[in-house]
Parts: sequence; C-alpha cells; structure tokens
Amino acid sequence: MATKQLLRADRATLEQVSKLADMCIASLRKGGKVIFAGNGGSFADAQHLSAEFVSRFMFDRAPLASIALGTNSSAMSAIGNDYGYEQVFSRELAAVAKLEDVFIAISTSGNSPNVLAAVEVARELGVATVGLTGHSGGKMKSLCDCICAPSSETARIQECHIMLGHILCGLVEEGYFTEGRKQ
Repeated sequence: MATKQLLRADRATLEQVSKLADMCIASLRKGGKVIFAGNGGSFADAQHLSAEFVSRFMFDRAPLASIALGTNSSAMSAIGNDYGYEQVFSRELAAVAKLEDVFIAISTSGNSPNVLAAVEVARELGVATVGLTGHSGGKMKSLCDCICAPSSETARIQECHIMLGHILCGLVEEGYFTEGRKQ
C-alpha cells in the first residue's frame, strides 16, 4: 500500500505516464500500434494492457491497435529453438514494428535479456520506446526512457506497473476518443 501511495504522490512519474499516453495517442492517430513485451508476471501485464486497448477499458468504443509480443506460441517456440530465448521478442518486434508504433518494454529488474534485446531492436528501427521497471531501472534505464516503480520488490513493482498501465489505458482511451464522445 505504501509503495502505491508513493507512486500516486510522485508528480514526475505521473507526468511521464501522461507523456507516454500522448505518444500512444499520436501513434494510433498515425496508424501505428502500441506494442508490449515482458516475462512472467510482466508477460501477463503486457497481455492484459494490450487487451485493454483492443477491447475496451472504461467505455464502449472502437478497438485500438495493440499487441503483446510472445503470444504466438508457435513463433515463440520456433524463435527460442532456432535463435535462443533471448531473441523471442526482438525477432517478433523486427517483423511487426513500424516507425509509427510505440513499444512498452516491461521488466521489474530492467535487466531481462530478451526484453533488452527487443529495446535494442526498437532503437535500431526508430520506434519510440518506454520501459516500465523497478526502482533502479536496471540496464534498461540506459537504453530508453523508463518509468520506474518506487520499489525493489517484484510484487510491489508489478502492482505499480498494472496501476500505471491502467492510468495509461484511461488516458489514451479518453484522449483518443474525446472528440467523438463530445459530438
């Protein structure tokens, strides 16, 4: 509870989320998509947040383009077998990403090799990238802008990531559809 209270009181972090929402809205308006990736609980969060974009969050509306990397189990197992598990996200990202997209890399430690490899590919492709990490940011912090949860405990970091993700989904949904809802 204390970690989430710290996060909610951190204006700089909330401004980072607002900036990320603006990036996502701009991407979607240009025909881009929001791409998520993570391992374990962060993989579940990536799927969860992508689903909020594609289905709905707070109100009925048209779907927003989003995918979570690694959800194609045949591709994941083939890439893992042929190239190594470190390439499962980067190879898929290279296949589906375009310049208009936004990539959100989720790693509680900021040190997951396969997530870092995907961040590197996103940088090479010129795809806007933001990391969701724990307090230190890990290696990811030197590779992209990071929104760091104020904890070093995995469970607290994951709780913060889903809270930040829900804030992001709400901001994007409201911002993207504001004009349509006012008519």
